[in-house]
Order: sequence, then structure tokens, then C-alpha cells
Amino acid sequence: MSAPTSADGASRVEPTSRVEPVETTPAAAPVARRIVAQASFETRAILRNGEQLLVTIVLPVLVLFALVRTSFIDLDTHGFSRVDFVTPGVLALAVMSTAFTSQAIATAFDRRNGVLRLMATTPLGRSGLLAGKVLGVLAVEVVQVVVICGVAVALGWRPELGALPAVVGAVLLGTAAFTALALLLAGTLRAEGVLAVANLVLVLLTVGGGVLLPAEQLAGPLAHVAVLLPSGALGEAMRGALLYGSVPPFSVVVLLAWTAALGAGAARLFRWH
Repeated sequence: MSAPTSADGASRVEPTSRVEPVETTPAAAPVARRIVAQASFETRAILRNGEQLLVTIVLPVLVLFALVRTSFIDLDTHGFSRVDFVTPGVLALAVMSTAFTSQAIATAFDRRNGVLRLMATTPLGRSGLLAGKVLGVLAVEVVQVVVICGVAVALGWRPELGALPAVVGAVLLGTAAFTALALLLAGTLRAEGVLAVANLVLVLLTVGGGVLLPAEQLAGPLAHVAVLLPSGALGEAMRGALLYGSVPPFSVVVLLAWTAALGAGAARLFRWH
């Protein structure tokens, strides 16, 4: 069959239909997946950093060994074995080292390097970034608890499994209070200042903040001040949970008060760049 021709005899080509390609923009991942991915990154960043690993894992384990195996510090253990009495405070110290010191330093340098400002403009957003940081802290704390408890068991510690809910509650309260403190420092001071202040505060609270030893065993006015500090409240909460099976209500009130005050300060004063 011949092709159609026009009036002047020239071949005429019938127009054919064309399908225009549709450009599609990849959709952002669901919120939960973005937060989990950020939490995974935060966890790996802490555990791969030698300095942070020293503070979060090595230091608490060394303190545990020193207090259990040596007698250079005279302890009134209230009838408990030395390892039973010391382990709750060491776990509290581990929470402080991760939720406060490690998080404050990491966030401060992220802020200085412009990472926070950049991440805030992504689909993750500010709230997702903060949620990822908090979940990252909790993930590292799980690693800390496993390691420290394993060492403590090797040293003769035999915890009551029924105390687990109270321990989890104490850890969450302490994490909330010290994460709020970390964000307050990281969002207001220069990164170098945060590095110095965070480490200094950790040392002072460890020595005289009622975290390793009950406030009543501290000298002078520290015995009265430590119970009002978040470190002292966390230490008492962990000792109450592991030694007596319940968290003292006063410790709960103190930790909640610090969380509210520090959280409000961080929300008001935190600068993203």
C-alpha cells in the first residue's frame, strides 16, 4: 500500500503520538527511618572515636576495678559486698560520661563545623537530629551496661533481675537530665570551651558529686550539696534500684527538676551555628 500523499503529490507522514518522560523526585525516607539512621551514625561515631571510647568504656571499667580490688578508699558498704555497693555508682558514671561529656563535646564540634546547621536543613530536621542524638546516647549506654555488668559479674557481682525495671527508669531519668545539660553547654559555648568545661565537670561530679559514693559519705558541705545535684540523684537512684529494688522518690524529683530546668535553658539558648 502506498503512503498517503498531499494535494501536490508529495508524500505525507502521519504524526505519531509521543510519550513525554515524567521526571520524578525521590521521596524522602519515613521519619522513623531517618531518625534511626542518624542514631546509628551517632552511635558509630562515639564508639569509633578513641578519646570518646576512653571516657565512655575504659574509664568506668578502670574505676570499677580500682574500687573493688583496692582498699585505698575506705567504704561503708552498709553490709553489702564491695562489688555490689560500687557497681551501681559506676553504671551511673557511665551514663554521665555518655549523656553529658561525650554528647556535649560531639555536638559542640558539630556546631562549630557547620554540621548542625546543614543537617537542620535536610528532611531530618532539627527535631529528628536531636531525636537521633538521644537514641544514639541510649544505644551507647546499652553497650556500656553490657560491658560494665560483664566485668562486675566476673568480679563477683550477682544482681537481682527483678530490679531491672527500676534500673531502666533510673537510667532514662539520668540520661534526660545530663543530655539536657550537654545540649545547653554545646549550644552556648565555643567548642574548645565545651571540651574543657565538660571534662572538668565530669571530674568534679565524679569526685564530689555523690555519683560513686553516697552523699552521706562525702566530707563537709558536699554531703548536703551532692544530694541536690543531678549526679548525686542519679547515683542514689542507681543504688536504690540495684541494692533495694526501688528508686528513691527524692532522686526522681531532683532529676525531673534538673531535666526541666536544663531543657528549658537549652531550648531557649541553643544556637545552631
